[in-house]
Amino acid sequence: MAHPEEMTVGDLIDLLSAVDRSTPVRQAINPFFPMAHRLEQVVQAADETGQPVVYLAEGRDADTQLGHLPPEAAVALAWQEPVQAPPRRPRRRAGGGK
Repeated sequence: MAHPEEMTVGDLIDLLSAVDRSTPVRQAINPFFPMAHRLEQVVQAADETGQPVVYLAEGRDADTQLGHLPPEAAVALAWQEPVQAPPRRPRRRAGGGK
């Protein structure tokens, strides 16, 4: 039996069914240094207890890692806090005048 915190294939299908079928799927990896990866394979195998598990795998190509995860995705995953730009201060003018 799967742990309650594990997502099942049914959970994934339910979540994906709300999204346009032509939307690319990417994998978010490493909450401490969030990166986006291109998915290439879906493989079913048995885990160490003999239970079936589905693995979503990235490709082997050099361009499989697409770069940093967009900040809005990292915030939605609760991997980063929302960040606001610092308040703008008035610019100082050359010569110290106002």
